[in-house]
Amino acid sequence: MINIRVPATTANMGPGFDCIGMALEDIYNELTVEEADRFSIEITSEKSASMPTSGDNMICQAMSMFYSKIDRPMPTLRLRQNDGIPIARGLGSSAACIVAGLMAANELSGSKLSREELAQMASAVEGHPDNVAPAILGGLISGAMDSDEMKYVKITPSNELSFAVFIPDFQVLTEKARGVLPPLYSRADAVFNASRASLFVASMMSGNWDNLRVATQDKIHQPYRSQLIPDMDDIFADSLELGAKGVFLSGAGPTLLAIVMKKHEAEFVSEMKKRLGYMKDTWELRAVQADNNGAQIVRGALV
Repeated sequence: MINIRVPATTANMGPGFDCIGMALEDIYNELTVEEADRFSIEITSEKSASMPTSGDNMICQAMSMFYSKIDRPMPTLRLRQNDGIPIARGLGSSAACIVAGLMAANELSGSKLSREELAQMASAVEGHPDNVAPAILGGLISGAMDSDEMKYVKITPSNELSFAVFIPDFQVLTEKARGVLPPLYSRADAVFNASRASLFVASMMSGNWDNLRVATQDKIHQPYRSQLIPDMDDIFADSLELGAKGVFLSGAGPTLLAIVMKKHEAEFVSEMKKRLGYMKDTWELRAVQADNNGAQIVRGALV
């Protein structure tokens, strides 16, 4: 029996469209896999009730792809899937399934591919590294694809920082979020994002937190996706007013993240929860830190 835990991830982080992402603590998908006489998938999380329990399941597809690459038949399996990462919220639920499947197949087959090799494989499948790479490697990943090869730098975010995660009670499908983006951008918008993406990475590496207010700004996706997320602009404004260093849309949304100083976390969360109570939709707010370890093979039973 193999037990795997994969963290949620936040991607883009403002200006880093499809190239910057970070793993988050305390929000995980869990998977138990074992060989069996009969194929079965059990979904134990109510949030994932709509997930397929057939070969169309994304975990199964990732495992099948792995076995195809090593030119071996995939064994008959029993899978138990408990998803703590909410679906279609911009927290890397699909990436977590891909990562869980690849790690399970790697362990079950005895292939002993390294984390680096698995991250390369997952990034090639996705076409961009912003969710899958931090899900496997942990930390904050700034990466770029060169054909099918990922080039990246891993940054370990400071424990001075906390990340306030705003999760609404509605979904935004990635296809819809991609659909509202324009086909072309102006040179000015491209320069705007390039300057802020580079400033963001440099600031996270150097600890210059006061830069983050500017460094999390974006003109590539957030202005267009805000129409799909009621109260997004108000939450951004309130977060900054309450001392957040930066705030951004997580992945394709609708989850939002604010970067706050750990020492001010409790005060920020308490006041922000009051303000969320006046908004149209229900928002869950939790403060977490970065997960610097990435996906793990867990010895013993998952809880």
